[in-house]
Amino acid sequence: MAERDELLASIVETTADYREGDLAAPTPEHVERWVSQFDEHVRLPILREIDHVLKSTYFSRANTRKFLSGLFQTDSLVGEDPCKFWGGVSFLDVQGGGASQKEMLALFSKILEKRCGYSVSDCGADPHSFVYLDDASFTGNRVRQDVEGWIAKSAPKDATLHIIAIALHSNGSNYANGRIQAAAKAAGKSIKLKWWRAIALEDQLGQTNSSDVLRPTQIPEDDLVKAYVEAMTHKPRLRVPGQVGGNGIFSSDEGRQLLEQEFLKAGARIRSMCPHLNKYQRPLGNSLLETLGFGSLIVTFRNCPNNAPLALWAGDPWYPLFPRTTNSDTSMRRFMAMLAREDF
Repeated sequence: MAERDELLASIVETTADYREGDLAAPTPEHVERWVSQFDEHVRLPILREIDHVLKSTYFSRANTRKFLSGLFQTDSLVGEDPCKFWGGVSFLDVQGGGASQKEMLALFSKILEKRCGYSVSDCGADPHSFVYLDDASFTGNRVRQDVEGWIAKSAPKDATLHIIAIALHSNGSNYANGRIQAAAKAAGKSIKLKWWRAIALEDQLGQTNSSDVLRPTQIPEDDLVKAYVEAMTHKPRLRVPGQVGGNGIFSSDEGRQLLEQEFLKAGARIRSMCPHLNKYQRPLGNSLLETLGFGSLIVTFRNCPNNAPLALWAGDPWYPLFPRTTNSDTSMRRFMAMLAREDF
């Protein structure tokens, strides 16, 4: 089998359950159609690098279950009796948008039913602590807004809150932590925060050179990218080449730079031809801050975040590798039907 065919097959295998039951299963032809939108000489190198990256950044349903099963019995969290600990937890269901929290709670509830004989809804009649569970946190705004609302409406005067996600981005979690503590103080409450995750990704501005997200080392010779940068009030901070980040997501700095350059060029082109994108949907991913984009490469079996590069998810007329869904009701129905068929 030729290298190209092997890479196409490998990417399909890694992402086989992406939005399963909602979309047709990915095929080599699907991946080929996506990569064919890039210049011919970079297509094979892009396939090599994205294949390597997705093995670290794509979280399948099986990987998510493995994370939650490990969480269930993490000694530093639950102590010697996991069922006693989780029985005394109140699980927050306070997410203001999307279905990710409800789906993660449903998945963890299945684990509790199997291990302890009770569900999430049976827990926390007299809680010793609270849990906010989600699949990932990027900018920190979602968890910050949700938890601030809980603090204002129903949080007790003193509480321990465990914030748990598969993936956390450092800048967002630091931001959310500070804002939540400020909200608690303003409300006259004491909230002890503890953060738990499978992977923590560095994305702080001051750590650009050692970051785990896409941060270009230079502005490419591309008219659309140059026009985008020229229109920025504050010019982007460029990464000094030489590092692949603490999590080793990239195969090499050369491979990392390839994705940074090609996804930046593609993102600028997508913005020029997709009129439905708003100003915050930047070439390398959605960001309220004026940047080249958020640059995360985390994708889960549930969905692709808009904080990922446009080249991965934007559509019409671009062909996405990971078509996004924004219909949380459809997503939830599909997820629950799938969950009912699984053997825990």
